[in-house]
Amino acid sequence: MKKPANTSYPWKFASVGGTVRVKIQSGEDIRHLGELDRKLWTVLSCPTNGLEFDETTLKLIDVDKDGKIRVDEVIKTAQWLTRIVKNADDLLKENDSLALDGFNADDPDGARLQASARQILKNLQLDKDSISLEDTADNVKIFAQTQFNGDGIITPASASDEATAKLIEVIAGIASALDRSGVPGITAEHVEAFYTACADFQAWMAAGTKEVFPFGDKTAEALAAVNVIKEKVADYFMRCKLIGFDAASAEAVDVSIAKLAAIEGNLAAATEEIALQPLAKPSADGKLVLKAVNPAWKGAVEAVVELVGIKKAAIDEADWLEILAAFAPYVAWEEAKKGAAVEALGLECVNTILKEDKKAALLELLEKDKAEEANALSIEEVDKVLRLNKHFYRFLNNYVVLSDFYDPAFKAMFQAGRLYIDQRSTDLCVKVAGPSPEISSLSGMYILYCACTSEKLGKSFNIAAVLTDGDVDGLREGKNAVFYDRDGNDYTAKVIAIVDNPISVRQAFWSPYKKVARMINDRIDKKAAEKNEKSMSGLTDATNNAADGKEAAIASNFDIAKFAGIFAAIGMAVGFIGQFLVKLAEGIASVKAWELLVIIVALMLLISGPAMFIAWRKIRKRDLGPVLNANGWAINAAALVRAKFGKTLTSLAKFPKLTAVDPEARRKANIRKFWCWFFVVLVVACVALWLLDVLAPLGCKSPLF
Repeated sequence: MKKPANTSYPWKFASVGGTVRVKIQSGEDIRHLGELDRKLWTVLSCPTNGLEFDETTLKLIDVDKDGKIRVDEVIKTAQWLTRIVKNADDLLKENDSLALDGFNADDPDGARLQASARQILKNLQLDKDSISLEDTADNVKIFAQTQFNGDGIITPASASDEATAKLIEVIAGIASALDRSGVPGITAEHVEAFYTACADFQAWMAAGTKEVFPFGDKTAEALAAVNVIKEKVADYFMRCKLIGFDAASAEAVDVSIAKLAAIEGNLAAATEEIALQPLAKPSADGKLVLKAVNPAWKGAVEAVVELVGIKKAAIDEADWLEILAAFAPYVAWEEAKKGAAVEALGLECVNTILKEDKKAALLELLEKDKAEEANALSIEEVDKVLRLNKHFYRFLNNYVVLSDFYDPAFKAMFQAGRLYIDQRSTDLCVKVAGPSPEISSLSGMYILYCACTSEKLGKSFNIAAVLTDGDVDGLREGKNAVFYDRDGNDYTAKVIAIVDNPISVRQAFWSPYKKVARMINDRIDKKAAEKNEKSMSGLTDATNNAADGKEAAIASNFDIAKFAGIFAAIGMAVGFIGQFLVKLAEGIASVKAWELLVIIVALMLLISGPAMFIAWRKIRKRDLGPVLNANGWAINAAALVRAKFGKTLTSLAKFPKLTAVDPEARRKANIRKFWCWFFVVLVVACVALWLLDVLAPLGCKSPLF
């Protein structure tokens, strides 16, 4: 990659989030972004979707439309924008409007956009010296009163006379495109296709001579009537041929008396079943008596007789084939039809349109409209200037510097909303494709991957919610929570994966004791479950044996020696605990209070110290970068989330101090507190005894023992 030609620009730097970053604090800084070493950019690439930012602005910056915004695209946007506006410092104000004299008229593009801004205000019939995003938001409104708007589409309003306007309306009724003004219009392709269709339809109609219509104006109707009975007539003559071939087949091909007899109820309502029978009673002579046909087909046969003009009382197959042959020219003419798109207009209207021949006039109007393309695009480009004028500086704070993430007055564009779970809320929620623990674990953060759904909005997505304060004892996969997006819409959130890392040093201090407590609790639960299972098994066996008359065998299972051993073991354990407590009391009596306090604190630090040290180191290195990388970002610098800053991202529930408390609740709370501290002191005392056993052989004396 080529180095910037000028690298002497005096950049200013500051510590942001524990990392040195460049400061964007003036329009000149934005103008010279191309000279900033790419190694100093916080972000090298970010996606355009899934961000809490103006989507249109992101797409404007994404020049190549690949869904990623890279450094070169940001630089190009910065250079173009600072060239268009007169005072680049105004970009830091993030206004949604720009004064007309705020365009840089000394630049050709700036002067062009300034003129376009004036044209927009003129089209909207607004008399003011500034233009806003509200003014450029509605293209339809801007171009509603314009004759030509450069989109290659003309509407009836584009015509200079009523006849041409009516013709445009007729063509648009057949095929149209939506004009910038929001009205259906026509393109050059529509004009060409329309006149081609008119010419084809005229030529096709001219080919429809008298010979094509054997039955005059009723030819089409007659053909339709013939087609209704065509297959049934062919079926009848085949039945007649079979009887002529073998008289024995007469019964098989004749009307089925059995099927007619099987019809129950009103025969007039069984027309469909009767219609399945032959058209008429077949005979060896092959004659179809037109008045002796199946009642279900009588109306269709009479329609053919009338429209075709059959004079005979009965016809044979040759007569029928002659009737079909008479329609051949008409069928061939119909199959050669062209210009069907304009058939609904009628031949007279088509002839008039071709005679007036306004095709050249329509194409000339389209050329005039196309000539305004540059001006129309320039009008739309004014909206681009206004969007960047409002949003580009904020984008840079999220891309070059990442300062919005660390500023309590703002939220970064990757912060999707707020998750409420387990009496806390976290604002560090990032939309992600799905769980990616192998990458996110590198961040050193405690992350809840949650699936969020809203039936009301019909939306669903996944988030990575980072917890930076509080305990995690109640968190687990499958736990339900509620997520609110930046617009205040609520979603049902369900934890689908957890990346476990330390949250705070305080949590790490208690973690060894909690682990021991959990281990003891698990062991107790396991033993209790085993005992319960064994007891239930014994009870079941006893019940079965009693049913079989074997009560004596059950009684013999009692072993007095075994129970004597158990009671002896319990006595020894009680004696050991008593000796330990006596020894502990004697030691405490011989030591000063402050020495005892120092020893207890030292022992607690000895137990909790390693976990606290590990947690402290991890928390100092907590980095949001890997989480964003897993979501398609290319993070070029650390985005640290240390303890103090982390407390601003996760908010814990705060309860007022109650003046009146239920005595029973207070008693239970005091009991819980007592046993908690008793457990801690017991653990510390056990460690003290262990140290005594270790140090005694070395000749070391403890002030406690």
